[in-house]
Amino acid sequence: MIAFTDIVGMDLAKQALMLLAVDPSLGGVVIPSTVGSGKSTLARAFADILPEGTPFVELPLNVTEDRLIGGVDLEATLASGQRVVQHGVLSKAHKGVLYVDSLSLLDSSAVSHIMDAMSRGAVIVEREGLSEVHPADFMLVGTYDPSDGEVRMGLLDRIGIIVPFTPVNDYRARKQIVNIVMGTRDEEDTQDELRMLRGLIDAAREQLHKVSMTNEQIKGLIQTAISLGVEGNRVDIFAIRAAIANAALSQRTEVDDEDLKLAMKLVLVPRATRMPEREPNPEEMAQDEPPPQEEQPQDEAEDQNAPPDETDSNAEEEQEETPDMIEELMMDAVETELPDNILNISLASKKKAKSGSRGEALNNKRGRFVRSQPGEIKSGKVALIPTLISAAPWQASRKAEQAKKGIKSTAALIIGKEDVKIKRFRDKSGTLFIFMVDASGSMALNRMRQAKGAVASLLQNAYVHRDQVSLISFRGKQAQVLLPPSQSVDRAKRELDVLPTGGGTPLASALLTGWETAKQARTKGITQIMFVMITDGRGNIPLGAAYDPNATKAPKEELEKEVEALALSIQADGIASIVVDTQMNYLSRGEAPKLAQKLGGRYFYLPNAKAEQIVEAALS
Repeated sequence: MIAFTDIVGMDLAKQALMLLAVDPSLGGVVIPSTVGSGKSTLARAFADILPEGTPFVELPLNVTEDRLIGGVDLEATLASGQRVVQHGVLSKAHKGVLYVDSLSLLDSSAVSHIMDAMSRGAVIVEREGLSEVHPADFMLVGTYDPSDGEVRMGLLDRIGIIVPFTPVNDYRARKQIVNIVMGTRDEEDTQDELRMLRGLIDAAREQLHKVSMTNEQIKGLIQTAISLGVEGNRVDIFAIRAAIANAALSQRTEVDDEDLKLAMKLVLVPRATRMPEREPNPEEMAQDEPPPQEEQPQDEAEDQNAPPDETDSNAEEEQEETPDMIEELMMDAVETELPDNILNISLASKKKAKSGSRGEALNNKRGRFVRSQPGEIKSGKVALIPTLISAAPWQASRKAEQAKKGIKSTAALIIGKEDVKIKRFRDKSGTLFIFMVDASGSMALNRMRQAKGAVASLLQNAYVHRDQVSLISFRGKQAQVLLPPSQSVDRAKRELDVLPTGGGTPLASALLTGWETAKQARTKGITQIMFVMITDGRGNIPLGAAYDPNATKAPKEELEKEVEALALSIQADGIASIVVDTQMNYLSRGEAPKLAQKLGGRYFYLPNAKAEQIVEAALS
């Protein structure tokens, strides 16, 4: 097995894990990186530098609820005749490390239990007649590939450090990795380095309470968090603790600038939702002032006195530049205040549910255990206690019947197929909002800024009900999925911030891409899906344009038939839709209302990116 000190090219990740070893109150470390980067190897090697006897428990992705939080040990209970309680994985990690590989793929029910345990420092077991509290104060180390999806924001809020790094592509580093894997590393040197690191961490733990931090430094970290748009007070505390832990590692009693920079890099920057606004210094302001007017050369004066017809013609040429010619123009979003409940209102005609979820579904695999029912073992999770209760009254008759047949049985309990009870769970399922943003040239530049601001405001509400969001942009020849279904609202905002505009309007491609995204999401158990289309509804690029350049010359009737066929299919598939019209009234030809009608959805007009009219219309 590769040791912690043998891993190459992950200095920042190593530093993060060492900070966690020094101060477990940081909560944990998350390492997002691509496949093959060595993140999982590094995480497992973290056990090498922890104090001897520290638990290191790995959580499998397919863990069941009873294995996760604990419950009745059926085998021991039957053997002893008394109820024996089995501790779960979370309590086994008490005062140690819980490691989760592919953290973004972990079942939502398991994530909820982990979040609850990290908040309480304990696991509450309330199931199958059992009521106990097991201590579970652990550090969480998670690794995942961002292409598999994002980690739930509520869980990241409880983890102090998120490590940004890229795979190693340096030749010398990769050669060193090969040599280590092939066994050319001296084992004695490795053990000496590990002992040194463990000693350094022990010394840093003793130094931790001696490190001081000034009020100015604390205020600086908080102001940085605010300027980066980082939400939550936990993050401020994590940043302070990370800076202090790094100072303790260096055996210093005061926090310096390097400690603050590392805390910002590992705690604040990965959670940033915007770029900080930088105020110009006096020197820059002086440079920006226009120089005093000097006497102009004769040729420049002649240019200024040129005939008005010539200047007017140049201005007309600039105005005649069509939006299709603007291919990679980046625009900032105009901040837009939208009601918090706009997305809730949009689903008012759908299913309502309690406790903040948009809907609940019964299933046999995940969620909260609500009841048991007869079934086969292969069809779901066995409800142990109800199964035993069902079999208990028939034990005497079954043993007598076996005795008549000459069958000698040593089993303490005879269970038949008719006794088996399967658990039924109630899973709180959120809604998938597929945002389709028209980024084509037909959107006026100011309207595009307003549309981006409206989407950004709508995204802020998405996580409240455990919803997922997907972001699709359509411009040029075809639509593009910028963000697959994810609970990372921050990532959607970042994708929106760098969204370029210009080119044609492939409306049909957007509908097809959104429909395919919805169908793929349904295979993963997401049943409630809503399209939120931000567009003026003016499609002018057919589906085949991405493959056939001549297809861009398709007649208008053909374009309308493509859009209508796709819209009817989406409506028949039971997907709800909202069309938010971004076109000025005096320029509109009614394309967006017609699109909403074809989709069987609702139409809202968004003048100047204000949503009061939307809410009023939705409530009426």
